[in-house]
Formats: sequence, structure tokens, C-alpha cells
Amino acid sequence: MARILITTDYLEPGDDVDRLLRGRGHTTVHSPSRGPRPPGEMASLLSVADAALVAGEPITAEMIDAAPDLTVIARSGVGYDTIDVDAASRRGIAVCNTPGANSNAVAEMAFMLVSMCARRVGETLAGVASGGWPRHDTVELRGSTLGIVGFGPSGSRLAELAACFGMRVLVHTSYPDATRPVQYCGLDEVLRESDFVSLHVRPTAGNVHMIGVRELAIMKSTASLINTARGSLVDEDALADAVHSGVIAGAGLDVVDIEPLPAGSALRELPSVVVTSHLAGQTAQARAVASRSAAEDILRVLDGDEPLSRVDLA
Repeated sequence: MARILITTDYLEPGDDVDRLLRGRGHTTVHSPSRGPRPPGEMASLLSVADAALVAGEPITAEMIDAAPDLTVIARSGVGYDTIDVDAASRRGIAVCNTPGANSNAVAEMAFMLVSMCARRVGETLAGVASGGWPRHDTVELRGSTLGIVGFGPSGSRLAELAACFGMRVLVHTSYPDATRPVQYCGLDEVLRESDFVSLHVRPTAGNVHMIGVRELAIMKSTASLINTARGSLVDEDALADAVHSGVIAGAGLDVVDIEPLPAGSALRELPSVVVTSHLAGQTAQARAVASRSAAEDILRVLDGDEPLSRVDLA
């Protein structure tokens, strides 16, 4: 039977996913990804694997080419930009993800960051922790405008949450849904009109730093940028400069371009920038759905069937 490599850090021997895979007669090898690996380690692990259930660590063309028996790579999450999908496709290796599994969790996190920026919670917590008792001027969400860039599962769920709080919702997307009670418009209009701009687009080679100096300058000086998608979407130097100089008011970031955020990053020095450690999709419920879905797609491929969420044929 197959040898299945599992690197998602919250999965462990004996859990539900492990029992599912072993119950079908397969062997599981756990090697949790908890930061950069020693050179060659991941390639070595993949080289003897028939299947891999992975988190967000890089899987390069060189690693794929050195894995002669690999038939499927399943992401226990939505994003797959760290996997060289083209290299996998050339080898006939199925690449799968779990779309929608963490959409509610991500939307809730994005809304929390919106709320934190509105009430300047990061600044207040820092002030209290240092012995102060800050009393900032803040704003309510009701009647304010939320701009959503990208309208997949998490973006559309965020729109529902915002509507419950009486927010006006503007959306920029290539795939408008006329049944949704939102206003669709161009990116510049979303940036210009919104009090909070939340990013929910899939990262591609064409949208690296889609929010840079020009885009930040379009935003209101009182606005905040929210990012729970991918750090590559934002020019972080430009963002730090914009917040420092008052071009925009602040930001709430669950993702950054280099994770963990480097100790010397200017974003760490800005009280009105809240940075969390890529937690948006890490609820117990989302993890359970995502890991189970990924494991089931692996079993489908090993059984000779087509997986439900294959991305390498897109």
C-alpha cells in the first residue's frame, strides 16, 4: 500500500486523519512543518512518498522531480502558491486543496481585524501593557464602508458579517454575483470610498504587490487595510511608510510576505498596525474539515479516482 507523508503541523499520529489513512491500509509518516527545514530534508521525505498531505511549506520542482513515486499532493488549506503546480502537472501528479474549508474562520478573523482597527485596540493594548491608560478617539462600524477585494468564499462571508453590523459593502471582483446585496465597482473606487479595505484574492504572479504606493495613496487618510489572504499582495515597505506618514490610518495583517515577520520589520514599530501570526484559518472546526477533505482526496487518487478539489488542471 501507499506511503503517505504528512507535514501539516496540527496533525499527529493516532488522530482522526491518521486513523482514516491507516484504516485503508496505508502507512503514514509524520514530519510536522514548524519553520524552515534543514537543506534537503523535505526533498528526502518526498523522495520515498507516494502521497503528501502538506501545509504551506515550499515544494519545488527539484523536490518533485526527485520523488519518483509521488502521485498526489494535498494541501490542508486553500492556498497552493508554495507548490510548483506546473512541475507537478508535468509529472502527472495531482495537486489538491480544500476550498471553502476555512472560509468562515478567515472571514471572522478579517472582521475582528476590522473591529480592532476601528477601535484602535492594538494601540490601547500596547498602552495598557506599558503602564498607561490610553483613551483614543474611535469609530463605530455601523454606517461605515467596507471594501472587499476578491469575492470567493471568505470574501462573501465577510460581506454577510459586515451587513449584520450595518456596514455598506463595496466589492471588486472578476466574478460578480448579482444575488448578493453588495455594490460591485472597480478597484480604485473600492480604495477611494472604503473606510476599511479587506483583501481576499488568490495570489498569482500577476498580483504581487497589488497594493503599493499608488493604491495606498488612493485610500482615505482615515482608512485601514486588512489582509488575511497572502503577504505577497501588499508592498510592506510602502504600507509602513503610508501608515507612518498618515497616508492611511493603520492596518490589520494576519499574513506577511516573510513569516515569521522579521524582527527588524518597520511594521513592528507602528502602534496602529496589528499583526497576527497567520491564524485566520486555524480554528478547530476549520482544521478538522480541511485535513479530512485533504485526506479523502488523497484516498481518491490512490484508489484511481479523480479528487474533488484538483487545482493542477485549472
